[in-house]
Amino acid sequence: MPFLSTPGGGPHGQPPAADLSEPRSENEEVGTKLSGVRLLIATTNPDKVKEIRHVLDGADVEMRTLADFPAIVAPEETGSTFEENARAKAAYYAHATGELTVAEDSGLEIDALDGAPGVHSARYGGESASYPDKFARLYRALDGKNSAARFVCALVLASPDRIVFEARGTVEGEVAPAPKGDGGFGYDPMFLYPPYGRTFGEVTPKEKLAVSHRGNAFRMLRTFLSRDQKSCPDLQRRS
Repeated sequence: MPFLSTPGGGPHGQPPAADLSEPRSENEEVGTKLSGVRLLIATTNPDKVKEIRHVLDGADVEMRTLADFPAIVAPEETGSTFEENARAKAAYYAHATGELTVAEDSGLEIDALDGAPGVHSARYGGESASYPDKFARLYRALDGKNSAARFVCALVLASPDRIVFEARGTVEGEVAPAPKGDGGFGYDPMFLYPPYGRTFGEVTPKEKLAVSHRGNAFRMLRTFLSRDQKSCPDLQRRS
């Protein structure tokens, strides 16, 4: 059985007060020294890689990316849930490379649109649609309605043989009346986070990562890597 983890509650599903400081070393949080894990971050999105590196910064983790394996073709994402897609990607890349691999699948869910764009977030409106095109399509579908929304990140850690760990990070918010801000990436400008009173496109990277779906999920991974490395053979560094 893989280890499963979900974020804690609080207003909008988040901790009562966001910690906007730099993420602490997991060694400081749980008093455990990592002896070293080599980890493949299985995403081609450079913005996601940057956020993941920031969360894992300071941990004794040797991070590799898909740029180290240019010959591997990306798998199709055919799952009906974020978890299905994340499991498929993690297992695929772990088997193809022989590396301990973390993959994630993430996106925006809008309640008034029955959870759309959901697992189709990256391809919503077609493979060639720009994010301004996606925004316009979603606002047309909303037709002036206000709606709660959330970002979801399903994370899966896999060895070549099995699923080792799973986590799900979320952040609750609302669809902004109109996209605002030039920061972030993806759907960030149209996601209003009420505790900040701003969209993810308007906040700083540090503010976003302190509360975001991806930040939550990868902090859970960091805790797992620190707490369970000695007892989990899959976490031993591979030669």
